[in-house]
Amino acid sequence: MSHARRIGYTLAAAVVAMAPLFGAEAQAQPNPFRAVEGWAKLPAGRTWGSTSAVDVDRNGHIWTAERCGANTCAGSNLAPVVELDPSGRPLRSFGAGMFVFPHGFHVDRDGNVWVTDAQGKDGKGHTVVKFSREGKVLLTLGKPGVAGDGPDTFNRPSDVVTAPNGDIFVADGHGGNSNARIVKFSKDGKFIKTWGRKGSRPGEFDTPHAVAMDSAGRLFVGDRGNNRIQIFDQDGKFLEEWAQFSRPSGIFIDGNDFIYVADSESNAKRNPGWKRGIRIGSAKDGLVTAFIPDPEPEPDKAGTSAAEGVAADALGNVYGAEVGPKMLRKYVRK
Repeated sequence: MSHARRIGYTLAAAVVAMAPLFGAEAQAQPNPFRAVEGWAKLPAGRTWGSTSAVDVDRNGHIWTAERCGANTCAGSNLAPVVELDPSGRPLRSFGAGMFVFPHGFHVDRDGNVWVTDAQGKDGKGHTVVKFSREGKVLLTLGKPGVAGDGPDTFNRPSDVVTAPNGDIFVADGHGGNSNARIVKFSKDGKFIKTWGRKGSRPGEFDTPHAVAMDSAGRLFVGDRGNNRIQIFDQDGKFLEEWAQFSRPSGIFIDGNDFIYVADSESNAKRNPGWKRGIRIGSAKDGLVTAFIPDPEPEPDKAGTSAAEGVAADALGNVYGAEVGPKMLRKYVRK
């Protein structure tokens, strides 16, 4: 059985008895998962820093980039990119001295590792870096340390994903005075096009914080500041928008088109009436079928909590990358 099908079957078994729902009712869904505390380990002598994204490779290994024991890698000589085996044991790390604020993360079909750097300082940052799984730099997009909105510059890029043909899509912008666009490149890094600007209309963005692709090649953008997911074709044509997954910080879509969306920010001021947590459903029709609630009892008092980035493995386990608590959490079926 393929990796993608195993994901689909195991998740389907976990939520088979749940009625799919749209809208605010989605957060009333039962939670079929429990958290595993202290699962992820780092090399001896290191402690977890903030981490905002996570992905799983075809071998079932979990990859992330933690911010050097803090919430920044500026001035640190630690290697933020970390590979873990399914038991949480660290296998390798790399990228020391290369990043300011590692943010978005993607493992492509060939096992290459992509990291976005969403800040700039001292000639570093505002880039997207492609590594081999051994840590060799294969491609760098953007000009290190230079913020811009041209075809060869970014301003606080949040996330990256690749298409089956190798085309690269970068969610460029992280709020404030940064950009608010999607930038498309060929597999060798040649600029193709860009779309989007700051705003709330279809095709506009307010912090394009996450990007993912379904089996049909549709591009899902977590338009976090607008509390919605926008869906496009690969040429930037707007297809539809969804609000039922709440305020999206992270998006993961598996090979059977189950979609996992992490909301780490909703509160009484930002997206009132919605609860933080991970919503799971269908990328085909938008139905929400499961909800892992944020454990923070008073989210109005927390800047960010629980999962900001999210991924799932072939066994149906869910992984949450956490900025505020500074950890990589694992959720397994009850």
